[in-house]
Amino acid sequence: MNEKASVSKELNAKHIKILEALLKLPENRECADCWSKAPRWASVNLGIFICMQCSGIHRSLGVHISKVRSTTLDTWLPEQVAFMQSVGNEKSNHYWEAELPPNFDRSGIEKFIRTKYEEKKWVAKNATQPTPKPGEMSSNLDKFLEGGAKSGIGIPKKTRSLSLEEEVLTNHLAQVPHPVTRARGVEFFRYEEQDVPTNGVTTDNRI
Repeated sequence: MNEKASVSKELNAKHIKILEALLKLPENRECADCWSKAPRWASVNLGIFICMQCSGIHRSLGVHISKVRSTTLDTWLPEQVAFMQSVGNEKSNHYWEAELPPNFDRSGIEKFIRTKYEEKKWVAKNATQPTPKPGEMSSNLDKFLEGGAKSGIGIPKKTRSLSLEEEVLTNHLAQVPHPVTRARGVEFFRYEEQDVPTNGVTTDNRI
C-alpha cells in the first residue's frame, strides 16, 4: 500500500501548516544552497528547504541523494515533516559546508550543489550526517500536533490558545539550542549552549 494514501487531507493540511511555520524560522528563510529568499521546496532526506531552481538540480542528483517535495503541493508523511523539524537548513549546512572556504563563489549553482552533495567535498572528517531516527521523529511530531502536551516540555500557558504555527515556533525555541552565528564569509554556524531569550525572539545576524 502507498504510504501517502494513508495520509488524510486533514492530516496533510496540518503537515503543510507545520512546514509553513518552519519556513518562517530565521534559519529556513533562505534556500540552503543558493540563499534565495522564501524557498518553497524541500529535500525530505537531507532535511533542507530549497528554492525552485535548486529543487530541479536536486532532482537530477537522484533519490538516493535527494528526494524533493513541494512544501505546498505534495502529500507529506508524518516522519518526513518531523525530520524537517529536527534538521533544517542551518543544522544541515553545519554538516555539508563545514569546510567550505569563506566567500565561496556559488554562481555556478549546479556545480556547487553536485560538489556539495555528490562529492561531499566540504564535509568535515569523521562528521556524522543528520539522518532520520524513527523514534525521535515520532516524538517531535507529537510535540507539534499537540502543542507539547505529550512531551511535557512545559510551554507556558497563554491567555488564548495558540495557532498551530505559533505552537511550532514556540516548541522549536524550547527544544533547539539557540545558534550562534557569524557574518558570512567569516565562519559558518556552530552550536553552543545558550538560553533562549525570554521574549521568544531570535536574532538573525547573517549578512
